[in-house]
Amino acid sequence: PPPAREEHFPVNFTVTNLPYTAALGNSNSKKFIATNKTLTHLVDSLLQKSSIGPAYIGCKVTAFRSKENRDHTGVDVICSYRDKPSDAKFSRVKVYHELSNMTDGITKLGHYSLNSQSLYVNG
Repeated sequence: PPPAREEHFPVNFTVTNLPYTAALGNSNSKKFIATNKTLTHLVDSLLQKSSIGPAYIGCKVTAFRSKENRDHTGVDVICSYRDKPSDAKFSRVKVYHELSNMTDGITKLGHYSLNSQSLYVNG
């Protein structure tokens, strides 16, 4: 059988109770590192429970962006999974719906509040 390929898909969302600061724009700052670690853990735990779970490799935050005049923070994440021809085809629509369900309709991620219109999977 052909070998599994590692595939990537972007996930983006906006956190409404995390004001954007310059520190979030600096990947070496304590604030960036701590927020990155927390959000990566939260997104990881959801995707491990989703239909992509068995093939899921991991995610990493690539950027935090200022939204709504710095009141909110946009989060850009890149996730990876093993794509084996024998596996069910990755469905971004299905994963989007699963993430939506697991975040109370895209409103909660751990102690973070989300903009319910902001989730994009492979947008």
